[in-house]
Amino acid sequence: MYLTQSIKRNAQLYPNKFSTLCGVRRRTWVELTERVAKVAGALQELGVKSGDRVAILALNSDRYYEAYFAVPWAGGVLVPLNIRWSVNENVYSLEDSGCTLLIVDETFKETAREILEKTDCIQTIIYVGDGETPEGMLNYEVILEAAEPAEDAMRGYADLAGIFYTGGTTGFPKGVMLSHQNLWASSISIMAGLNLQAPDSIYLHAAPMFHLADAAISIANTIAGSTHAFIPAFEVSRAVEAIAEYGVTDVLLVPTMISMMLASPALAEADLSSLRKVFYGASPMPEGTLRQVMEKLPGVAFYQAYGQTELAPLATILGPECHVLEGPNAGRLRSAGRAGYCVELNIVDAEGKNLAPGEIGEVAVRGPNTMLGYWNNPEQTKAALIDGWVMTGDAGYLDEDGFLFLVDRVKDMIVSGGENVFSAEVESAISRHPAVHEVVVIGIPSERWGEAVHAIVRLKAGGEATEQVLIDHCRHHIAGYKCPRSVEFREEPFPMSGAGKLRKVDLRKPYWEGKGRAIN
Repeated sequence: MYLTQSIKRNAQLYPNKFSTLCGVRRRTWVELTERVAKVAGALQELGVKSGDRVAILALNSDRYYEAYFAVPWAGGVLVPLNIRWSVNENVYSLEDSGCTLLIVDETFKETAREILEKTDCIQTIIYVGDGETPEGMLNYEVILEAAEPAEDAMRGYADLAGIFYTGGTTGFPKGVMLSHQNLWASSISIMAGLNLQAPDSIYLHAAPMFHLADAAISIANTIAGSTHAFIPAFEVSRAVEAIAEYGVTDVLLVPTMISMMLASPALAEADLSSLRKVFYGASPMPEGTLRQVMEKLPGVAFYQAYGQTELAPLATILGPECHVLEGPNAGRLRSAGRAGYCVELNIVDAEGKNLAPGEIGEVAVRGPNTMLGYWNNPEQTKAALIDGWVMTGDAGYLDEDGFLFLVDRVKDMIVSGGENVFSAEVESAISRHPAVHEVVVIGIPSERWGEAVHAIVRLKAGGEATEQVLIDHCRHHIAGYKCPRSVEFREEPFPMSGAGKLRKVDLRKPYWEGKGRAIN
């Protein structure tokens, strides 16, 4: 179980098949493997030794993909940095992980200069952009051409492969340590669960490559020998153009990207005839949004993958057989699927006792994909890893057939009048109104109820709805005590993390300022 095995196998089995498609650049598996060996040689010449951490701050590209294999080939550990974070947040990650070498592209060359002003931990910066190499940085292609190919350091199994910093939505960032075995086990499970075995598959990197959702599906597609296509970052027009240009068959989209596509006129005009599979995950998908995209793309198979960084990241998969609106599987559209291969999943109460089907508790996961722990953080590791189980912080239940139904983050539960209200359920109900584009539900202080259910709604262009209309709409779908007590309309986008997750903490903050705690 070592990551570099997959590209060496592909070079042997598919020597002339394209490995990467990036703009005008096209490279075969043989060419990619040779480049990885030379980049690894350059890294070693720059002082990278076994276990050393190498950071990358860049948009999606074929060179980013090469780094995923060149760093372990050289013996190092990859630290992908969040492209949405501030300079200070990334300085924290660099210093916390002990990185001395940073890889940046054109977009982040000035950010790199700011980083250098705030920390002295970075000794070398490699520029992977296509512009003029900034002063004080080394050009990726120049050092690659000058280097001798290195022998594979053969890091694998329990060796640390990467440190992936959490998005910060649940508190101060933590560096999740994942081994080669963790990433390999999760990716093999993804490969099998998403049926990534078609010899002509072309996977589009539309989600950010620093995020583990893309990384894991990327590694799974590499194991399967798929071709990889890249766009720097997600834009609806850019994504649909890339699908047509490259003949993309598979793509990962987070729910916010799907909402953007549904709201864009570019979707109706796009040639998506090559597209066979859409994978989604990383944050909850409102049922209304899912129904819309299934109607817009009737010939596409949809797969949901649920998990978190600490699981490398897979927990469950919901296949296309359950993405239906009629028949015996129709009700399972609301589920997150069943445990992936290699994954053991339980629902536990506050004391860690396993709960029966239908009972709501915390989702706990165990398997070869579970993290080694948090970098330099034994206390939080101890709290998150209990007897080998990762305590996810997500609330849910299992049905009699092992389908997982998520109801919310444990911390996002709203307690109103002594009743538990899970915001994901309210969001799903509101999202089914035809005028609603996006919705977030939070708990706000209430003198009468302790906490009141509050909805923040963005309407579709031309859509019309009032507070009372949406409240009445909810009463047709959920119990009265779960319906919003108030509805706020806004036009500006919701705050997002770099991984495309809603930052509910930012939406809650104005309502809870001055309070001793953020719940009642």
